[in-house]
Amino acid sequence: MLRIFHEVSQACSRITTERYSTSFSSAIRILHEDIRTPIYNIYGFVRFADEIVDTFHDHDKEALLADFKRETYESIARGISLNPILHSFQITVNRYGIDHELIEAFFRSMEFDLDRHRYDQVGYEEYIYGSAEVVGLMCLYVFCDGDRELYENLKPNARSLGAAFQKVNFLRDVKADYMDLKRVYFPGVDFQRFTPDMKRTIEEDIAKDFRHAYQGIVRLPLKARFGVYLAYKYYLSLFRKICNVQPQRILEERIRIPNHAKLWVATKAVIRTQLNML
Repeated sequence: MLRIFHEVSQACSRITTERYSTSFSSAIRILHEDIRTPIYNIYGFVRFADEIVDTFHDHDKEALLADFKRETYESIARGISLNPILHSFQITVNRYGIDHELIEAFFRSMEFDLDRHRYDQVGYEEYIYGSAEVVGLMCLYVFCDGDRELYENLKPNARSLGAAFQKVNFLRDVKADYMDLKRVYFPGVDFQRFTPDMKRTIEEDIAKDFRHAYQGIVRLPLKARFGVYLAYKYYLSLFRKICNVQPQRILEERIRIPNHAKLWVATKAVIRTQLNML
């Protein structure tokens, strides 16, 4: 039965999310049950594309990404794919009418990761838009469920949230990106001479994104608000931890939030929500 194929495919996206990101999967589980599966479907798609450019070093990444992109658009047009991740994604794209420009921008940023290693300000902003902001906008389509006015009103805040998450990822993953993949995303930053002032400038920009994002979170539909707020709090706690370490440390290790700390973050988020303190 086709229903079983839909369910099995979407289970693959859920498993992908759970295995790759405990933080995001925890936040998604708190979303209303009506919108959990579409968000898993988006994350599974994004995760697979990211894996191609970041980890498939013994394979032809350019060819794999080109195939994945072609198959993505084919699955959306046909309304079906034998690739369960792409089948799940096309269900969500077609159900919510997600703008294909967002998908194209996402692939453009993934293509940058194939051969671009440094960015000027324009390239940095374009990369963040395609790799992160559009993912937030895809999710916003789901959260707004056809309410275009609400989508347009919350669009700038959703972009800020995606940008904040991505920039925190850049700081957290400096060791892997710079040492292993030879990538430097931040314009004008020399990690061989990474000073506290350089780090502080980056952090001030991220803090501005977080503040703007929060203004949109409190206006999200109730079905989405708490799950998005929890993801926001997870990343904000990681960001604050990164802010409190010396520049050299992020070059030496990947800063993490331990599970017990994540549980405390979630507990406080629940309390604030119950007390209507968002």
